[in-house]
Amino acid sequence: MNSITLKEKLNQVTAYWHPHQIGVVDDMQVLLAKVKGEFVWHSHDKEDELFQVIKGTLYMQFRDRTEIVEQGEIMIVPKGIEHCPMTKNDEEVHIMLFEKLSTAHTGTTQDKKTQTEYPKI
Repeated sequence: MNSITLKEKLNQVTAYWHPHQIGVVDDMQVLLAKVKGEFVWHSHDKEDELFQVIKGTLYMQFRDRTEIVEQGEIMIVPKGIEHCPMTKNDEEVHIMLFEKLSTAHTGTTQDKKTQTEYPKI
């Protein structure tokens, strides 16, 4: 049991939209990622996702609206809801995610940004 310094862990993340696992809590994983630009429209049929913005502003697109998630805020995307996270103005945003270990990165959607493994840091 050691404390985790998010800034130190984020320094090890070098690619956008490629989450890295920093811990596991029961059947949930804690991930860190750097994001920039637009991700992929997708949903998770059986899992909710929690996004916490550590740095910057995240725009969570839904088919009927876009929600703004500022630094220090969280957003929970319920299972089955199609969403597409993005940033604006070339901003690099740092996020922490909480999701089940079984959650596929882009649900059933396959894209060049889809990751099948998360490095442990």
